[in-house]
Amino acid sequence: MHAITIPEPGGPEALVWDEVPDPVPGEGEVLVEVVASAVNRADVLQRQGFYNPPPGASPYPGLECSGRIAALGPGVSGWAVGDEVCALLAGGGYAEKVAVPAGQLLPVPEGIDLVRAAALPEVACTVWSNVFMISHLRPGETLLVHGGSSGIGTMAIQLAKAVGATVAVTAGSKEKLERCAELGADILINYREQDFVAEIEQATDGAGADVILDNMGAKYLDRNVRSLAVNGRLAIIGMQGGVKAELNIGLLLGKRAAISATSLRARPLGEKASIVAAVREHVWPLLAAGHVRPVVDRELPMSDAGAAHQVVEESGHVGKVLLVVR
Repeated sequence: MHAITIPEPGGPEALVWDEVPDPVPGEGEVLVEVVASAVNRADVLQRQGFYNPPPGASPYPGLECSGRIAALGPGVSGWAVGDEVCALLAGGGYAEKVAVPAGQLLPVPEGIDLVRAAALPEVACTVWSNVFMISHLRPGETLLVHGGSSGIGTMAIQLAKAVGATVAVTAGSKEKLERCAELGADILINYREQDFVAEIEQATDGAGADVILDNMGAKYLDRNVRSLAVNGRLAIIGMQGGVKAELNIGLLLGKRAAISATSLRARPLGEKASIVAAVREHVWPLLAAGHVRPVVDRELPMSDAGAAHQVVEESGHVGKVLLVVR
């Protein structure tokens, strides 16, 4: 088969479409013939040499895919060869085939075509696990999403609106904020021109955001804590703004607030399977009913993954950039 390899870390040109050995499904795994994958920030970090796959994972980038089951490994039940699926991966999505633990498989949702289904697993699992399973967003509460026009952001907006929350977003342009509004965002903040702390305070009559989904990390830590409501919850899922910051614990205590920080890739298989099962139970019906949809900016050939990475690094996209096997 062919896969995107990274002979040496570097820029987008470091991604090479090369012939590699076919994967073999192990105990509890299935072999998926990949139709499409999607580009995530973690893939960019891996290409640059900053985010190696966990032990035992495929060396190729790609944290999600869609395709058809080509073979079942020992001990797998409930799936059949030919089933159309999408999957959460620890790596290997940028390839023509990938071995996937059966607990990380999802059926393609009703009404979603097979290619666009590749835009779902990583964002759905990230948002559901952080915003709902950990932060317990409830109807009537306010969610602040940083990077509202990203793949994560566009999913978070839709899921929060589906449960009856008010949604605030930050984004870097009028056009991106307009796209967020189309998805249901109520409070639109241009982080290049506005102070999100002041905007959240004004929009909530001083109450603050009940849940904040943050992809920036250190750069936003103090402002995020100041933007939290009493009993607020800050969920950190990224480090685009650095890894070290000073935390005002007194402010945190005064608000009786909580901070969580998670990633999906290195979690144990059992934890991933639990998240995938929750997504299938709670998110998949919303997709089938048309209340939530994948947001795809563009589709590029998988062999041209370097161009796709360049799009993501320039942040000119809204939603997901897909890589399609052709």
